[in-house]
Amino acid sequence: MARAELSADSSNPRLLRAALLLLLLVAAGRRAAGAPLANELRCHCLQTLQGIHLKNIQSVEVKRPGPHCDQTEVIAALKNGQKACLNPASPIVKKIIEKILNSDKPN
Repeated sequence: MARAELSADSSNPRLLRAALLLLLLVAAGRRAAGAPLANELRCHCLQTLQGIHLKNIQSVEVKRPGPHCDQTEVIAALKNGQKACLNPASPIVKKIIEKILNSDKPN
């Protein structure tokens, strides 16, 4: 009977290690699932629009090329709550950005 108790006691550290490893894996998985999307290393704009009417735009964000993406990205927040990617090379988009920059300057 003493031998049975010894074998049960020697498997407890293994069980404890397995339980701790499982707990760490679950905690790491939950952290990865809650990670913000902004840290993803990829372009946000897969498709772009050539232009959009200025009255529909609430704000514009210009993201310069970097390690996440090798292209300049122009992301317009629309008044209806949606976001749209605009083609930064389009003449219409260049005018929109220019108008927004000029409207921010004090007279």
